[in-house]
Amino acid sequence: MSTEDNKAVVQRAFDSMTEGPKAFEAEHDAIYDPSLAGHFAGMPLVGIEMHRQFGLATFDAFPDLVRTVEDMVAEGDKVVARWTSTGTHAGLFMGIPPTGKTIMTSGITVFRFNDAGRIVEEWSESDMVGMLQQVGAMPSPGG
Repeated sequence: MSTEDNKAVVQRAFDSMTEGPKAFEAEHDAIYDPSLAGHFAGMPLVGIEMHRQFGLATFDAFPDLVRTVEDMVAEGDKVVARWTSTGTHAGLFMGIPPTGKTIMTSGITVFRFNDAGRIVEEWSESDMVGMLQQVGAMPSPGG
């Protein structure tokens, strides 16, 4: 697969998150390889099923989620995306009851592809502290 093909797959992954849980479920297994290894800060290694469940739980917590790719760079079998997410905290998220607050967070994710054009590895860093502060689960500096 070309770097442009891989970038298109990453864009599909982000688009499916914005389009909602049905689109996410419909695209998930076409985008991610069953051997997926997800590396997310503060979490144990994430496999394909945990990745799916975490995505679906995100929709429960933020039903109006919008994920936007701000920048994308590709080389070889890797694509790097800098992204932002916004949504209203309308459901339980990581044990935090809904607050009705609109959150905005950002992050950078590196995706590695196999020869079949599916994502086999993912490393993601995002501003979870900022998000927890926005929903009131952590104090903000000076507040």
